[in-house]
Amino acid sequence: MPRETNIDKPMRLALIGMSGAGKTFWTKKLAEKRAPAIFCDDKIEERLAPRLGPGGYSGINGVAAWMGWPDSATYAEREAAYLAEEIHTLDEVLQELEEKPEASLVLDTTGSVIYAGSHLLMRLRRQMTIVYLAATAKEQQLLIERYLGDPKPVLWRGAFQAKQGETPRETVARCYPALIEARRRSYEALTHCTLQVAALRDGTMDADAFLKMVQGKGAWARGENC
Repeated sequence: MPRETNIDKPMRLALIGMSGAGKTFWTKKLAEKRAPAIFCDDKIEERLAPRLGPGGYSGINGVAAWMGWPDSATYAEREAAYLAEEIHTLDEVLQELEEKPEASLVLDTTGSVIYAGSHLLMRLRRQMTIVYLAATAKEQQLLIERYLGDPKPVLWRGAFQAKQGETPRETVARCYPALIEARRRSYEALTHCTLQVAALRDGTMDADAFLKMVQGKGAWARGENC
């Protein structure tokens, strides 16, 4: 089938990558131009609201504060609660797409989407073209600094391993690169198309140019719904 015919199909893009890579920024840009959007962080926060409210937590930073540092006594329980709501959110999104094959969507996933389980991830891959926003080693250091300065919810999944005498921030700075590397392999296995974060930060880049980059990778030709 000629590639041009894919443009006439519903546009379904799911952006994946580490927190701070630009998923939300580009989801908003694409939503302005081509399709409705869903921001998974917002949906998860809504589902966690009964747990967040009593402690006065709100917003994505509030979710991170509620989860706490990975060495806190309640972190494991709250990490599991977050993941459960993420799985429920993704399942709801995919069910709607499966029921409405004509619907377009841009999905801003969380950095932890890769922990949703193989069944959900294969459904995601069937329903959407997955675009991985990949950072270079230099940019990864910026992601670490951004997390330390402005924490977002992070599922460590055992990657946080403190050493004697370290502060939690020191452990994060040491262990975060290992978390990034482990996730990189999972993102690459899941994606249809990889775009470099550095290229997307070109000041002339807009939604049309973003979509042309995805097309140029042949992702739309491969994707069932894009």
